[in-house]
Amino acid sequence: MKYHVDGALVAREDATVSVEDRGFRYGDAAFETCRAYGGTVFAWDAHRDRLDATCETLGMADAVPEDIDERVTETLAANELADAYVRVSVTRGVQSGKLTPKEATDPTVVVVVKPLPRGGPDGERTWDDHATVQTVTTRRVPSNAVPADAKTHNYLNGIMARLELRRATTEEHRPDEALLRDQSGRVQEGTTSNLFFVTDGTLKTPAHGELLPGITREHVLDIARDEPFPVEVGEYELRDVREADEAFLTNSTWELRPIGSIDGIAVGSGPITTLCQRLYDERVASRCY
Repeated sequence: MKYHVDGALVAREDATVSVEDRGFRYGDAAFETCRAYGGTVFAWDAHRDRLDATCETLGMADAVPEDIDERVTETLAANELADAYVRVSVTRGVQSGKLTPKEATDPTVVVVVKPLPRGGPDGERTWDDHATVQTVTTRRVPSNAVPADAKTHNYLNGIMARLELRRATTEEHRPDEALLRDQSGRVQEGTTSNLFFVTDGTLKTPAHGELLPGITREHVLDIARDEPFPVEVGEYELRDVREADEAFLTNSTWELRPIGSIDGIAVGSGPITTLCQRLYDERVASRCY
């Protein structure tokens, strides 16, 4: 495998950054996880815009290089990958060990790829089974502490939630995604996913407040608004999700992954989940293959 590091393709084993890089020291960095289908990165413009927005939030508005599109393309081509996971990271770069960053930046830019199966109607899922979801006591970091719409390298909140899953794992119960709530107990999102659920024929998803507004989430909402069933974006309690008729998670790699159970309560897929999956697959095919 070859990765793109600071403008050059290098072998995976040589793809390193300095121990003085602020992305390593402080998590002072932005990133995007995307998915390439047939050599085309799906929703790349939205991912690029969010990467720019995160960098602006972090006070390094010009950190994303103008040729980032070409760097992604070169990395896919160098690894002869058409269908792939793509991660683009932009750190503030190497600076002295002080918390306050310098105004001038020399960003570190890294593109990492790995193979994924073909997507679309004729493709394969990246997951083997429906998700087993467990609610955790770790709460979502409030947006007034860390902006919810900034996708940064600081994933300690999600790591603490996933460690809770490890402690909750038994022979009979093996959760693979944590469900996070805000400080008031309202359901927000998974550690690496957004949440949708269906009640009485209405597709529901938590409103953007303390959650990262996912790119896949936005595509699902866009798809669903053209369908005859109601779509609701609001505030929900844990019992609303536990009592749902259907539920699924979304992110760029999973696409739409049905939830098999939440806190040991069976949920599963259903007609609206299945329809949204099919329509998403068709959108991917029409735009990328």
